[in-house]
Parts: sequence; structure tokens; C-alpha cells
Amino acid sequence: MKTCLIKNARIVDGTRPEPTDPVDIAIENGRFAEVGTGVRFEAEEVIDLGGAIVMPGLIDCHVHVIATTADLAANALLPNALVALRARQLMADMLMRGFTTVRDLGGADIGLKKAVEEGLIEGPRLVICGKALSQTGGHTDYRGPYSNADVSFYADKLGSLGRVVDGVAEVQRATREELKNGAQFVKVMADGGVSSPSDPIGYLVFSVDELKAMVEIAKGFGTYVSGHLYADEAIVRALDCGIECIEHGNLMSDATIARVAREGIAVVPTNITYDYLAREGAKFGLPPASVAKIEDVREAGLEKLAKMHEAGVLMGYGTDLLGGMQTQQSGEFTLRGRYIPADAVIRSATVDAARVLRMEGEIGTVAPGAHADLIVVDGNPLEDLALLTGQGAHLPLIMRGGQVFKNAL
Repeated sequence: MKTCLIKNARIVDGTRPEPTDPVDIAIENGRFAEVGTGVRFEAEEVIDLGGAIVMPGLIDCHVHVIATTADLAANALLPNALVALRARQLMADMLMRGFTTVRDLGGADIGLKKAVEEGLIEGPRLVICGKALSQTGGHTDYRGPYSNADVSFYADKLGSLGRVVDGVAEVQRATREELKNGAQFVKVMADGGVSSPSDPIGYLVFSVDELKAMVEIAKGFGTYVSGHLYADEAIVRALDCGIECIEHGNLMSDATIARVAREGIAVVPTNITYDYLAREGAKFGLPPASVAKIEDVREAGLEKLAKMHEAGVLMGYGTDLLGGMQTQQSGEFTLRGRYIPADAVIRSATVDAARVLRMEGEIGTVAPGAHADLIVVDGNPLEDLALLTGQGAHLPLIMRGGQVFKNAL
């Protein structure tokens, strides 16, 4: 890997409302070695940006790289090899949008993670939970009311976002198994969802003892549990059980927002998926029953953005898009920008996202010691968040871990 010196770059990372003054950035062994003015560094490659904007590589805290269609029941039945090859293309497209790290919230396994690390797949760095944990009739139980087929096969299907477990003993075994198999955190379906047939929003079917069992094991492994959650009652229950990250959170009350801010709980809103599903979900294969659920959460989720920002809640950038809808991944930037300041939106995909992933100082920042994940932007995204959309059209340089994947400077 080449050493590189990037000169005269102005950094935008969301920690301030304007770009920095021009600095030089030295890169060695895949990491930022030095950042400052007048850096003296013998490099094999020198790039003078002439004052152009650079950002840390973007982070999406909620993706499903194996969701090749919005019909998740159909996706779960696809051959593993086909899902892997389709995921390969989905991940390559994410990287070309400037996302150099993504956290998969159900489905991606250690094989896909290793394929990226070994260079077999060009894509973002993957942070995985393995299979999300659901329950009979819960989110990721795709059978519907007319089937009682055995669900054990879900655990071995790459195209399934989750696996079905019931009772404390099953939950304990599945949690330990996912962690053994390379999961970096645990995901639980602690509420009903949009994309599954049998679980209305506010569906509290996991018992308190089951939720606490997951949390105890995750903490014993030195990690955390993240919960798929919408309804306020479900969120409060999950917090009481020790769940430390909230995915979605659309129906959270003001009192719970205050509690989340006070306790330092992370929230990952995913509003672009509801916005797009409402318009195009049926075209991409979302079943009618799921389309009907969307309005229950769409407007409420948008209203919560400003409230969480004002309360000081740690928010990560998330999208949760499925199948062909993943082209809208960057649309969350402009959607959030209607409700909160641009610097806060950007921070949710850089510094704050790194905190959500518990990788502070490793990603989401242009600073010595961090992975050399970097994008160059044609213009100032603090003034126009749309520069981060367009499938990477305004990103002439994309680098992950010091390796250049796009250079159109």
C-alpha cells in the first residue's frame, strides 16, 4: 500500500459549522499518520487538493447488505451463493456513494466480512451482528398465518435477516452462537415491524427474561444489544432490560427521549426507508400488508428528529433500505437536513456514527491513528447536503483504509 500525502485539504466532519483551514494529511500503512499544516512527509504519492473539501469516509449505522429484494420472505429462500453475489454488488455501490463503513443489522455473516477484508469484494468495512434474534410471529418470522413450517432453516440461510428463537434457553444458545460465529454485537427484534406479516407495531412478544438473557450474554462478551424498536412502551421495556442502542425509535415519547439523552443511549433513525417505501415499496416487492403499516411510523419518525437533536441524543446515520431501494442510501442526508442543521446531519455519519459503533478514533474522523477512510467532495456539503447524493457523482476521490477505490480528480 502506497504512502500518500494529501495537501491543502479543508476538512468537514460535522464537528463545526464550517470547514477547517487547509491542512496536509499524511497516510501510511492504511491509517492517517499526521494531520496539520506544513506536514513534512516523504510519500510515494502526493495529491494537492488546492483547498477542496475532504470528509472522513461515511458511515451507515443500519444496512442489510443481503436484502436483495424488499420481499424478505422471498429473499430468505434464495440460494446462499446467489445472495452473496448480489450482496457483492450492493456493497460495491455503497462504497461508490462514499460509505466506507456500514453496520449490518441482520443477515451479513463473517464470510462477507472476511471477503471485504481480504479484497475479494470491493465494499465498505462491515460491522456485523450475524442473524437478528426474533421470536415466533415476530419480525423476521416470514411465514404468515397459514404456515407452521419449521423455522430452523432460517439460521443457515444467508438471505434471512434473522432466526426465530423462543424461551430463555433458546435465546441464550442463539446469542452465544451468533457471537461465536463472529457477531460484533447482538440485534433483537424487540417490537413489531413493517416488512413482516404477523407482528403489528408495539408487539411485545419477547419476555423480559428473554431480553435480559440476551443482554447478560452480550455484556459478558464485552459488547451490547441493539433493538429494533418503534413503540414507546417497547422502547422503555427494552431500556429497562439493558438494551443500549435503539434502531428506528419513531414513536418515542418526549419523556423517553429525555431519558435516552440522559443515559447516553444511541438512536439510529432510518427515515429514508419509510419515505421511499411509501412511494415505491410495492414496485420493489414489499407485500401489501407491509405497505399498509408504513404511515404508522413515517411522519412520527420525522417529527422526532428535531426533538432528539434538541435533547442532545446521540444519533447515528441509518437507512435500512431493502433491495433495489438501496440506491436511495444517501437520501437520508437531505431528508434529515429539513429538520436539523447540516453539521449535525454530517456528524451522524462520521464522529457520532463511530460512537454508535463503539469505534471512536478508529473511523469517522481524519486524525492520526484512524483508518485512512476519506472522500473528496466537489463543493461544501455544509452548504448543500445534496452533494452527498447522486450515487457518488460529486465525490471524485474515495479511499478506504488508505486504498483508493475511485479517483476522478
